[in-house]
Amino acid sequence: MKMRFTKMHGLGNDFILIDCMTDTCPPEMGNAEAFSRYLCDRRFGIGADQLLLLYPSETADFRMRILNSDGSEVEMCGNGVRCFAKYVWDRGLSDKDILSIETLAGVVKPEKMGDMVRVDMGEPALEPERIPVRLPHASGGVVDYPLRIDDREFRITCVSMGNPHAVIVVDDSAVFPVEKYGPLIEVHPVFPKKTNVEFIEIISRREIRMRVWERGAGETMACGTGASAVAVAASLKGLTDRDVTVHLRGGDLSIEWASDNHVYMTGPAVEVFEGTIDLAM
Repeated sequence: MKMRFTKMHGLGNDFILIDCMTDTCPPEMGNAEAFSRYLCDRRFGIGADQLLLLYPSETADFRMRILNSDGSEVEMCGNGVRCFAKYVWDRGLSDKDILSIETLAGVVKPEKMGDMVRVDMGEPALEPERIPVRLPHASGGVVDYPLRIDDREFRITCVSMGNPHAVIVVDDSAVFPVEKYGPLIEVHPVFPKKTNVEFIEIISRREIRMRVWERGAGETMACGTGASAVAVAASLKGLTDRDVTVHLRGGDLSIEWASDNHVYMTGPAVEVFEGTIDLAM
């Protein structure tokens, strides 16, 4: 059996998108985790950070399901939803300039902005139980909380943008050993659902440099929910304004934590190629 797919990326954070609107969707026929691991493998499959599945929705225009390269399913992906929206618009599946996309994190609304896509990411959750994070004496929020990892202590600020994030300020993000500390923080017991980890460097009141260790995917070129969480965390700490440019390894995202308490993310979405793959796993 052969299956059609579309390869896309947002700032180098890359995805395999499968349209389940009309065709039988193979992940529903068997083990979705194994299927995602097979497709996302960069040597034996197509290769991607995540798998995006497009479905009809009873509560929104469309439904997006997101599986990491390790097979785990996640609530939301900012770069992924921009690519998802571009696919919908480019295929003429909707003529709306603002879409409503059902995710495990709720309904997300991407909007056409010229060559870019602007996404209403919703309101950040700061309460520990909503992130979630299990920390004593942190009922009002987790800002600069000391967390010891092996040989050093980090000051973490935690935010949920539909998925959990731990934000850490470092002196030089370019040389920081993300691959050492990222996986250790991701699975730390204080994070019952694991966490994404952002290591950030403050450039100015309007600019942040960021590297990200994504839960279930490792270090990626970009993370839209992560950039959104970083903008909120940096503002909470008084380090930046509420409208910032986040410089990621794959490019830049514009993030605004607006007066309505919603976070708005603007960035590109790119289609790389279409293809078919034999599903003999």
